[in-house]
Amino acid sequence: MKFILDNILLIALALVSGGMLLWQSLRGGQAGGAMSAAEATAAVNQRQAVFVDVRPAADFSAGHIAQSRSVPLADLAQKASGLPKNKPLILVGSNGRDAAKAVAQFKAQGFAEVSSLSGGLSGWVQAGMPIAKG
Repeated sequence: MKFILDNILLIALALVSGGMLLWQSLRGGQAGGAMSAAEATAAVNQRQAVFVDVRPAADFSAGHIAQSRSVPLADLAQKASGLPKNKPLILVGSNGRDAAKAVAQFKAQGFAEVSSLSGGLSGWVQAGMPIAKG
């Protein structure tokens, strides 16, 4: 009991830290969660992952990740059939939150391995990665 009383602040800090880690994993964990720009690049190079831009077509034309496919969420039902179901998909939105929400919609369409790009296109650019226009 003396140990607990002497170290109450350290114990509280450990509990709070553990709680924060648990909350993050329950909120969106790594399985189907967000990938950093470096992780996404590695997935494309090593596992032939495909970038899928879920932003509106006008935003895609203004700037996008090279070789990404444009599938605006509004057109998902029509355009999903053109995407490979046997490759990992990395969804790209404006800021990461929109694509993270779209992961469930893609999984409902039968895509097994779907992740979002952390920070979206903004995070990609902040990481110093190139974009294409047109």
